[in-house]
Amino acid sequence: MAGVSQSFIAKIESRKIDPSYNKVKMLFDILEKMETRINYTVSKIFHKGVIGVQKNDKIAKAIRLMMEHGYSQLPVFDGEQTVGCISEKTILNQVTAGRELSQVSQGLVEEIMEEAPPQIDENAPLPLVSSLLHVYPAVLVTKKGKVVGIVTKADLFKVIV
Repeated sequence: MAGVSQSFIAKIESRKIDPSYNKVKMLFDILEKMETRINYTVSKIFHKGVIGVQKNDKIAKAIRLMMEHGYSQLPVFDGEQTVGCISEKTILNQVTAGRELSQVSQGLVEEIMEEAPPQIDENAPLPLVSSLLHVYPAVLVTKKGKVVGIVTKADLFKVIV
């Protein structure tokens, strides 16, 4: 990452060479960046506020919200409690199973919703959310037990840039 070889670092550590200021600064900058990434928490990258639907909403509402906001999935709530997830894939599976889209869109979200995405505290470390995103398309972020945001795979890029 710093553009120096492992043998160069070994020579510095064994005091066989005295590196230039620029090389040392570059190494420290890289180490600092790596430490900062390790100490990142979800609070630095999540989207505040969550757009979702209630379990008794019509599927048409979920489709409309996905289209308006450019989302591929939405959490499903029963009041303030997360009870499931509805996605483009879930809806399209209904259509490919032979149901008319007009019929599907008039159904209730709870009839076709999938399991709820996992929830983590806003102070959870990034490696935890990264691991969860290998399995789930999104992770909900909570503060004192209340859902306050959402993280998707694209949000992890915020750490890099």
